[in-house]
Amino acid sequence: MDYSTQLLMSLPELVLAVGAILLMLVAAWGGQASTKLVSWTSVAVLIGAGIALAGPASAGGEAFGGLYRADMFAAFAKALIFVTAAVSIIIAPRFFQLSSGDDLRPEYPVLILLSAAGMGMMVSAGDLLTLYVGLELQSLSAYVLASFMRRDTRSAEAGLKYFVLGALASGILLYGISLVYGFSGTTLFEGVAQAYAAIPADGHNYGLMFGLVFVFAGLAFKMSAVPFHMWTPDVYEGAPTPVTAFFASAPKVAAIALAVRVAVEAMGPALHDWRQIVIFAALASILLGAVAAIGQNNIKRLLAYSSINNVGFALVGLAAGTERGVAGVLVYLTIYVVMTLGSFLVVLQMRGSDGEPVESIASLSGMSRTRPGLAAALAIFMFSLAGIPPLFGFYAKFAVFEAAVAAGLFPLAVFGIAMSAIGAFYYLKIVKTMYFDDPAPAFEGKTDMVEGGLILLTAAFVSPLGYALIPVLGAWTTLAAKALF
Repeated sequence: MDYSTQLLMSLPELVLAVGAILLMLVAAWGGQASTKLVSWTSVAVLIGAGIALAGPASAGGEAFGGLYRADMFAAFAKALIFVTAAVSIIIAPRFFQLSSGDDLRPEYPVLILLSAAGMGMMVSAGDLLTLYVGLELQSLSAYVLASFMRRDTRSAEAGLKYFVLGALASGILLYGISLVYGFSGTTLFEGVAQAYAAIPADGHNYGLMFGLVFVFAGLAFKMSAVPFHMWTPDVYEGAPTPVTAFFASAPKVAAIALAVRVAVEAMGPALHDWRQIVIFAALASILLGAVAAIGQNNIKRLLAYSSINNVGFALVGLAAGTERGVAGVLVYLTIYVVMTLGSFLVVLQMRGSDGEPVESIASLSGMSRTRPGLAAALAIFMFSLAGIPPLFGFYAKFAVFEAAVAAGLFPLAVFGIAMSAIGAFYYLKIVKTMYFDDPAPAFEGKTDMVEGGLILLTAAFVSPLGYALIPVLGAWTTLAAKALF
């Protein structure tokens, strides 16, 4: 395969990298005045990267000696990542304009682009080193984004916590990679899979097994699965809300998609070993996410525990270890991303009389009377996150539970369904606060036209209207899952 063809297969990342570098130069010379130009150009760059997925980037196969994968699975995950990254850029200017902290600077969209490029490498990784480089590019950008409001102590604290714990997780992951390399003699996923397949059925290779454990521990941190979730509530609360919306969507998609690829392609022969880890992480994430969120008073912290809970449900599909399970994970991620972005778009509208962001759940009291449209949208997102039919969030849970039952993991599915009932409590508490409590002071200002349109679009997607998309969504996720098997 000639070099130009291989470059075309990695065109989305090239578009993002070149776009980020050029816009960085524009920001350096244009200063603060170039923020609007850089922001909207960054959205155009993400659209261009999405268009680039239509070519060899979605069906080219292996590139650069197996270091990079261009297939439907990667293309599907990248499409979700690029959409959420674009939304995170679009919603940022108004938030920073109304906040008394730092102004939005042109570095913000550039960091989003670099993070998206790293996530693109993550989901297309065919080698453990490609995996690590992509993950670190995404993480380094995320550390800066978390602490973007430099004069806000909560934002600075969030960035510091994320950096310290992220460095620890990167060390754990790199140690696992070194063990896998040391005992398999290669970092290519194909070679690693052959090494695991060579382990006798009645024997053990403790080096490869420990490497598997450490690799999955590092990935669990990136997707904030229990017991490596400790950074999530503090970072989500302290980071600027548009950044939190980004963290809760795009990196989650990238981390879970990367874990799926590693589990299926690199460690597929060790299914029974990594399935135990995934089942434990799924059970623990579902349980802790459901229980810990009950006592939260801050809406962003509640949504942080909700994201942990939802990661657990996505891992139920991965635990199946089948093509149907992978398709279920992709369906879940698609619906989860829309529900989460919609929820944070509503949180962006929560502002007190002084114009500052309000994050307490108590401030939602009686919102059905002061902002009925906003209350209805948030109620739709909460019911959908709880998986209550006929909203589209129910189908997301159904897809992963069906895959688990088909794979013989009936107890796991039963536990997940039971925990869904417990987790529904804190979602319903939000609805009860909005519709039955005495009204709190109304939020100041009106919803921006762009943000209002996005709220309407996301609410329509997770409403029963979303079921009309099942044939298309099912066909795409099935094609993407087949690329790994």
